[in-house]
Amino acid sequence: MASSTVRPEDQDRTDEHDVARRLLDSSAKLSYDPVTEVDWDTPLDKDFHGASPEWSTLYGTAYWNELTDAQRKELTRQEAASVASTGIWFEMILQQMVLRDIYTTDATDPRFQWALTEIADECRHSIMFARGAAKLGAPAYRPRRAVVELGRAFKTLAFGEAAYAAILVAEEVLDVMQRDWMRDERVAPFVRTINNIHVVEESRHMKFARDETRKRLRNAGPLRRRINAFVIAVASYYIVTSMVNPQVYANAGLDTRRALAEAGANEHHKSLMRSSCSGLMEFLASARLLTRPALALYKRAHLI
Repeated sequence: MASSTVRPEDQDRTDEHDVARRLLDSSAKLSYDPVTEVDWDTPLDKDFHGASPEWSTLYGTAYWNELTDAQRKELTRQEAASVASTGIWFEMILQQMVLRDIYTTDATDPRFQWALTEIADECRHSIMFARGAAKLGAPAYRPRRAVVELGRAFKTLAFGEAAYAAILVAEEVLDVMQRDWMRDERVAPFVRTINNIHVVEESRHMKFARDETRKRLRNAGPLRRRINAFVIAVASYYIVTSMVNPQVYANAGLDTRRALAEAGANEHHKSLMRSSCSGLMEFLASARLLTRPALALYKRAHLI
């Protein structure tokens, strides 16, 4: 009599296909077109912030207390535009890593089709962020040249859990702050719409990144885990520390040297970053990706 026992690897594959199909169904039912959903035509109202003031790198500092209401609003608009620009930079890295990962996989596999759906989402998000930054009256902020080149190497060389966990870190950090911004009536309405679109659609991307990270680590030995834990931490450090470009202070009319000094010592902002990343750190710990060298980098970036 033939056995009806399902092999573990076959069950895993079935489960992965089911997850991908659910993500595809969710995308078909709940996705947005930023071209029509975001109000691009109404002129910028400078009575609004670009982000929740509490998320400003200067909030709670002596310098913040000296700023006028107009200066605070301009600073949050420049900071929000910088975060958006950093998001574009990393989404371009993400798209290349995912394309490289699925290059030779089965096109009939729901996971392949979901990966392409995610890339399509990221393309729309990058255009949306670019238009949003322009409407906020900001330039095209970019990370330092050395960081850009490190990103170029990372998108070319990173694979498996290193790629997907780094994607997760970038998306999780953005997700937490944007959830606050999209609910805050002090934030410009078009920015709130952008944040809402990104939060809704990125929730599917984070689910996929978590599942892929776990899957790639399933048979990973201790050395591979230690190496990739460090690679992920390095990528995370440069993503997070590049979010607010130093030029935002000059563009908001502030003293850059003083702003950088007070932002660097701002315990409120550091505490906010740590608390917002608690769930992410729990996931990395459960995946055994919080090694001692990795922890040192996360602490340096104020993520733990």
